[in-house]
Amino acid sequence: MIRAFKDTDSETILTIWYEAQTLAHPFLSKEFVDKVKVMMKDLFIPNSKTWVYENEGEVIGFVAMMDNEIGGLFVNPNKQSNGIGTALVNHVKKMHQTIEVEVFKNNRIGNSFYRKYGFKDITSYLHEETNEIVLRLELTQ
Repeated sequence: MIRAFKDTDSETILTIWYEAQTLAHPFLSKEFVDKVKVMMKDLFIPNSKTWVYENEGEVIGFVAMMDNEIGGLFVNPNKQSNGIGTALVNHVKKMHQTIEVEVFKNNRIGNSFYRKYGFKDITSYLHEETNEIVLRLELTQ
């Protein structure tokens, strides 16, 4: 079931984020990841509209939206490829005509998911802090 985020979900989604991003972003430095973890807890999650995917009382994935942009879509690595990410995007797609997302070019997991779902390239840029290319993608209904 998909439901609205509750404050009591914070530690669980931070754990999911950390484990899933570690798998998807092996090219990112520990220092950068540590910085983003603090920002996730203190800035991104409190300032986004977040939904969690819960199964039998366990939160196993989440999507955080900032207006029509996916700020984060992460699923417990042990539960990936079971339709959870798709269900979360389907949920937020009902609320927006267009959805945008940024994903590192070297994130094979994220790129594969978004392209399979139907997202298309808008633009790309160099993320100076990581020296990685970021792709901006869009899904239009």
